[in-house]
Amino acid sequence: MFEKLAEQSLGLMGWEIDNHWDLNIDQCVMIAAPHTSNWDALYARLALKALGVNVRLTIKDSYMKLPFGPFVRAMGGIGIDRSVKHEGQARPSMVQLMSDLFKMHPKLVMLVTPEGTRAKQEQWKTGFYHVAMTAGVPIALAYMD
Repeated sequence: MFEKLAEQSLGLMGWEIDNHWDLNIDQCVMIAAPHTSNWDALYARLALKALGVNVRLTIKDSYMKLPFGPFVRAMGGIGIDRSVKHEGQARPSMVQLMSDLFKMHPKLVMLVTPEGTRAKQEQWKTGFYHVAMTAGVPIALAYMD
């Protein structure tokens, strides 16, 4: 039901969906480009819902609290806490924390924007690649035009 609603909503906004997604993929890092606006997250979420892809997004854990928490969780947010747990310990890397999520979630499609910003970039950051290699999962591509 939600998939059809998402597809109809996108249609009303003038978007078309071209579905090439393999529903047998349980885990992957999905890169979505270009990321030029905060609206990208809403459109991407609707498109992926229409395709039946349960995509998740990582976000700083402080956004998981009120007032944003319920909305962020509904959008597929997973909080990341990079704070030091014990005095003298190094701060955990984002790559390692994101890779560890694949061990905790047997079905995880993690959406990452490789530019690392909404501004136009000539080169992508490589964190998504290192997350996929560390977790041992494939990289999937998504785009919006």
